Amino acid sequence: MRKFVITVSAIALGACQPETEPAAPNNIVAALAPYYEQLDVERPQALPGAGEPAADTLLQTILFGSCHSTDRPLDILDTIVGQQGDLFIYTGDNVYGDAYSWDPSLPELRSAYSSLAASEPFRNLRQSTPILATWDDHDYGMNDFGAQFPFKGFAEELFLEFWGVAEEDERRSRPGIYTSRTYGPDGQRVQIILLDTRYFRGALARTPQRNAVGMERYVPTEDTNVTMLGEEQWSWLAETLREPADVRLVVSSIQVLADGHGWEAWRTMPHERDRLFETIEASGADGVVLVSGDRHSSGLYLRDDVIGYPLYEITSSALNMSYGDENNEPGPNRIGEMYAPANFGAIEVDWANRNLSLEIRDGSGETVRQQSIALDTLTRN
Repeated sequence: MRKFVITVSAIALGACQPETEPAAPNNIVAALAPYYEQLDVERPQALPGAGEPAADTLLQTILFGSCHSTDRPLDILDTIVGQQGDLFIYTGDNVYGDAYSWDPSLPELRSAYSSLAASEPFRNLRQSTPILATWDDHDYGMNDFGAQFPFKGFAEELFLEFWGVAEEDERRSRPGIYTSRTYGPDGQRVQIILLDTRYFRGALARTPQRNAVGMERYVPTEDTNVTMLGEEQWSWLAETLREPADVRLVVSSIQVLADGHGWEAWRTMPHERDRLFETIEASGADGVVLVSGDRHSSGLYLRDDVIGYPLYEITSSALNMSYGDENNEPGPNRIGEMYAPANFGAIEVDWANRNLSLEIRDGSGETVRQQSIALDTLTRN
């Protein structure tokens, strides 16, 4: 046993030098399968929760957030419970379980999930509000990692187990955790598309000038062969966008429209961001709004030149991992100023008046940033 683990670790270490970030061998997840089949470790247990909304549930208040750790107070979850949302979406970095030990059994991630499960504010949220979730780097493997993370197969198992994903769910039968749900009656349908921007994502282009404004860590790559979503997820997304819906929330753990910083974002793969816009346009999907997290700061964004109607994005981060009181990064495509203290996002749907309100709310639940959108403007007609 010890010899096998050491061999796997050596392979893994050779597969992920952080300065070059090559992809892990295609067969590494399969190669590790026998190890995980006999692995006897404590795994995080799914908590009893409110369950998913029924398919015909009318969604009017959709809340979301990202980036929280049990190393800090989780009082903001009590605030979210008090908002009485119809749904809460975790957009990633739901725990901080980076695999610093490089142990294939992922003890840091398992411990982080267990700590969150034991948190009373999280238990209250889980029991009172239906939850959907995707992941980002810190609950996937390591900071900024993508496809090269060799233990991603086990990370996916832990994710599915912690969030109580049903055995018949499609995510149990294929790589990656992307999925979608549609709620509401005809004419008031909300489609929620949860992307996986980790499992298949190729290497990022490192900055030649570390910490320079706008190119702090990464610059747009010129390699058009690298992918953000992988071909299977791209095909799935194109089909999913063609399903009937009136409002569509496309949830990406990392920002799509932000162009003012050099951290992780879709701007690091311009060809893939263009493909996202083209996929939305080709599908004929109306009512698309982008939802994201990751940035330890929140903001609202708009581009009106990429699909047949204005494309908005709302970023909310962080629930309790904010790094300061303000963020003054350049803001191409941004509406107004960012908001850096602890926050969560809210999307209010006024079906009677055909209006969306995109809101950033602070730790007490007060709206600090807001953008109102007439639903009729989110259409090509």
